[in-house]
Amino acid sequence: MTGIWTVIAAVSAFAASGLFGLWLVPFLRKIHFGQTIREEGPQWHNSKQGTPIMGGFMFIFATIFVGTICDLLYNAIARPELPLMNAKIYSGMFMATAFGAIGFIDDYIKAVKKRNLGLTVVQKLVLQFLAAGAYLLTVFLFGGTTKTFIPFVGNIDIGILYYPLAAILIVGVVNAVNLTDGIDGLNGSVTFFAAIFFMLIAGYIGKIGVSIISASLAGACLGFLLWNFNPAKVFMGDTGSLYLGGFVCALAFARDMPVMLILIGLTYILEMFSVILQVSYFKITKGKRLFKMSPIHHHFEMCGWSEMKIVAVFSVFTVICGALAFILVAKGGYTVPSFS
Repeated sequence: MTGIWTVIAAVSAFAASGLFGLWLVPFLRKIHFGQTIREEGPQWHNSKQGTPIMGGFMFIFATIFVGTICDLLYNAIARPELPLMNAKIYSGMFMATAFGAIGFIDDYIKAVKKRNLGLTVVQKLVLQFLAAGAYLLTVFLFGGTTKTFIPFVGNIDIGILYYPLAAILIVGVVNAVNLTDGIDGLNGSVTFFAAIFFMLIAGYIGKIGVSIISASLAGACLGFLLWNFNPAKVFMGDTGSLYLGGFVCALAFARDMPVMLILIGLTYILEMFSVILQVSYFKITKGKRLFKMSPIHHHFEMCGWSEMKIVAVFSVFTVICGALAFILVAKGGYTVPSFS
């Protein structure tokens, strides 16, 4: 019975996201909200100049409305969740929306000024830490725990350090997801598989509310990919990529498994560290480059890989990481925290 709700959420979100594109893509073209390609990027990306951005509204719409409705219906009909769990799910979705709003501001500046620059780094970080802080404050006010699950160790209480570390992790992962958005279909595909494994893990440990919300994200990403597969008719923009980052974090924190972000989201993290290594190596060697271009998906592009091949390889890697995360939860001694 419970599995039916995850299927309903996934299929409904897929339909809502894909069908919303029928209106959104022409609308974005009409108002000339197009992408400005980076001058230092691969030359073959110039053909993407003017492709509409802010396509992320497709999965934002689908996850917020479809995911919420399906979860509420499940709670009303099948088994009401505890107030704290509902608070974690919905405040997490609000956090994701706040990150999406930050991305929208960034995209709007880019679209209006017709350049590939938006908010400054400092402006983004301040707003992002405010969004993460507001989420953690909400969880704290609802009596949330400072425990986190570590495989083969158990639920470890790290006390007051939980909140600053959690804020840093959230902002870091959100920006890592943002960096993964660089070629057609990549971010949507990686996040689709990440959402699938969050869904499976939540279902395995009996947290159907989180599983339903995860399923809605997976379906919504797939609906978006109908428009974003190579050659992309629309890009998600920072509106979409920051929202996805916030949503993925929300799914991990909703079940007190932020550590699982490191494994399920390893593709995102490697993308981020490829940029950090590239910049650091460039400064240390006074002009030499470790990769042909960063983030690392562009390095593989410069090596001759097609966009479709990169998407396929990165997706398979995410599936492997997700499977390992599931095994660690299943075999690593997970127990429900006392507050649940």
